[in-house]
Amino acid sequence: MREFSLPALYEVPSDGNLTDLVHRNAAQHPDVVVMGRKVPDGWVDVTATEFLADVRAAAKGLIAAGVEPGDRVALMSRTRYEWVLLDFAIWCAGAVVVPVYETSSPEQVSWILSDSGAVALVVESGAHTAAVESVRDGLPQLREVWQLSAGGLDALVALGAEIDDATVDARAASAKADDVATIVYTSGTTGRPKGSILTHRAFFAECGNVVERLKPLFRTGESSVLLFLPAAHVFGRMVEVAAVMAPIKLGTLPDIKHLTDDLATFRPTLILGVPRVFEKVYNGARAKAQADGKGKIFDRASQTAIAYSRSLDTPQGPSLGLRLKHALFDKLVYRKLRAVLGGRGEYAISGGAPLGERLGHFFRGIGFTVLEGYGLTESCAATAFNPWDRQKIGTVGQPLPGTVVRIADDGEVLLHGEHLFEGYWNNDAATAEAMADGWFHTGDIGTLDEEGYLAITGRKKEILVTAGGKNVAPAVIEDRIRAHALVAECMVVGDGRPFVAALVTVDEEFLGRWAAEHGKPAGSTAATLRDDPDLLAEIQRAVDDGNAAVSKAESVRKFRVLGAQFTEEDGHITPSMKLKRNVVAKDFAEEIETIYHG
Repeated sequence: MREFSLPALYEVPSDGNLTDLVHRNAAQHPDVVVMGRKVPDGWVDVTATEFLADVRAAAKGLIAAGVEPGDRVALMSRTRYEWVLLDFAIWCAGAVVVPVYETSSPEQVSWILSDSGAVALVVESGAHTAAVESVRDGLPQLREVWQLSAGGLDALVALGAEIDDATVDARAASAKADDVATIVYTSGTTGRPKGSILTHRAFFAECGNVVERLKPLFRTGESSVLLFLPAAHVFGRMVEVAAVMAPIKLGTLPDIKHLTDDLATFRPTLILGVPRVFEKVYNGARAKAQADGKGKIFDRASQTAIAYSRSLDTPQGPSLGLRLKHALFDKLVYRKLRAVLGGRGEYAISGGAPLGERLGHFFRGIGFTVLEGYGLTESCAATAFNPWDRQKIGTVGQPLPGTVVRIADDGEVLLHGEHLFEGYWNNDAATAEAMADGWFHTGDIGTLDEEGYLAITGRKKEILVTAGGKNVAPAVIEDRIRAHALVAECMVVGDGRPFVAALVTVDEEFLGRWAAEHGKPAGSTAATLRDDPDLLAEIQRAVDDGNAAVSKAESVRKFRVLGAQFTEEDGHITPSMKLKRNVVAKDFAEEIETIYHG
């Protein structure tokens, strides 16, 4: 199939903007808890009335500070209550939000603030302030910087004490659906980040249709979602706005050091994550079972869960024997795994990269369905996702209702719909290239089945062509290899080479446990074990599993374990965990040469 669309389930208001949601919630659901605020000893509930009051107070401060309608105000912080509050406060001041990853370098901060022309900035920490100050001379338009950890929000609220509610409410109503809501800079695997212009209409079209299509997951007064992805990323922002739109309770988590404990105390009904999170849950549970001498039981339970899930897609369904085994393992294993995820959750939404069929079936088999989706910054997050009642594992689902997905002659995925960006800020040439013929060109390669389910097979610019002329899409095999507990990252190489090979980094979290179980010296690291025969044999098993998913010509013949990690600090990965292949290839050129020439 070359093209597929679904009718819209939500009509975008022509004269409204996203601040209407906060006012509506306070009017219609005044006592409903809409936010969970993380504090040292747990969570504090915030009602719709309290949230509106907090948003108004911050907006008044921005107005008093001289922020005008259409001005750009930047946010640089981890995912926390204040981020959500300030996001809506900036909109209530009539301004445009510019997210900045809290891990950004001073050079990246300088580029985003200068390119967007931000007049004010809220940062979280002293380190963020120092980064901004180091480039402040190149930011003549930046007038104000508030630091949350130094009482910046209180100072902002105090500044607006003389502004009345009517003034801020009038400012909040000034923006219309087609006005700019935010400029989100792509994390950029190549070149400087580009600012994607997203309107209030784009968020309404995106979140309105997501909430309607996944209605059982968004029950006001019952459902809750824990957001621990970066709020600076468009996926996190979509979740934030959708939660407020529903409304359901939204918890925000600045870091995932104690994710298991936080899941247990917040007890979300819905979890948002990227594949690496779900891989770690699975690998961690399996490693714990092995350490407790129950590895074989876990493996049998895992195989049963996968078989049970696969049988759900057959006309006859699971057999009696399979149902009995499934019920037994539910008591022994599955309910404990669900408890690790908070105990109340039945669904998760995964994006950012392919989850993999095996994990998809495993989680559905244990009673925790992970719905895969697909999208980009330019599509305001999800442009396709699996419906809760018609999941097709191995695909990223059907198009967002009200949008169109088309497959071009060369296999590229093209998009059309109200959820798309308006273009790139200050970059007409890039906009014209991306929106050729009125369709957004994603750069991804994919297929549509007869029911309109989309499968992504790779990126157009990442296709390798071996010396023998074989086209290879790295994503499929990389994702399979990376699913192994010991593998942190995998990058396939082979462009212009006689065969396909891979660079592999080791997951330090699991390496220590593996090393102890295999009699390796205490304190062993990837650098000291990279040539260890046992470790290489274990990585070879991961490679063999990856090779099983592709043809012989696409399979990895050799690999090289690296002594270092791919890090954001070294420029190897983006804040959204995408590999910067050109940087990795350059920095590890000698390692690649060693693979091919010894």
